[in-house]
Amino acid sequence: MINKLGWVWLTRLKANRWVNPDRNGWCPVARVVTDAQGTIVHLKGSGLIRLFTIAAPDGGREWWATHDLNLTGLMRVRMAGYAWTIEHYHWGIKQFCGVERAQVRAARAQRNHIGLCLRAFLRLERYCYHAGISWFEVKIAIIRPAVRAYLANPLYTLPATA
Repeated sequence: MINKLGWVWLTRLKANRWVNPDRNGWCPVARVVTDAQGTIVHLKGSGLIRLFTIAAPDGGREWWATHDLNLTGLMRVRMAGYAWTIEHYHWGIKQFCGVERAQVRAARAQRNHIGLCLRAFLRLERYCYHAGISWFEVKIAIIRPAVRAYLANPLYTLPATA
């Protein structure tokens, strides 16, 4: 479907994903030697792709693949930056708004939960942008006064167990 729409995909591959680099047999991408401009290999189910290997921040290696055979290394770096921004957004909405924590079964309730989480996250992001502070600082600024107020005047007390 992506090819029919004319879109370009760029994704990471796991080290054990099988490709055919030289039309002589399949091997994991971890064994394929690539240069800075990438190497054209055959990926099962996708056809010919351009495979890039980059050094990961943790010292390991990451394998990126695209079906755009004309994609240069510089364009891949720019697109990987977009991918990182999207991942950072997904991590933030999970961490600070609990989008994955909906314990409901009904589809409508799930949609409502996701929609409200998105709204809350966008408001949080807007506030962080205007105030010039991080998500963590905003979260602490909300939670600390709430905990202090509860400790000063607890609404519910639990009976002692010992």
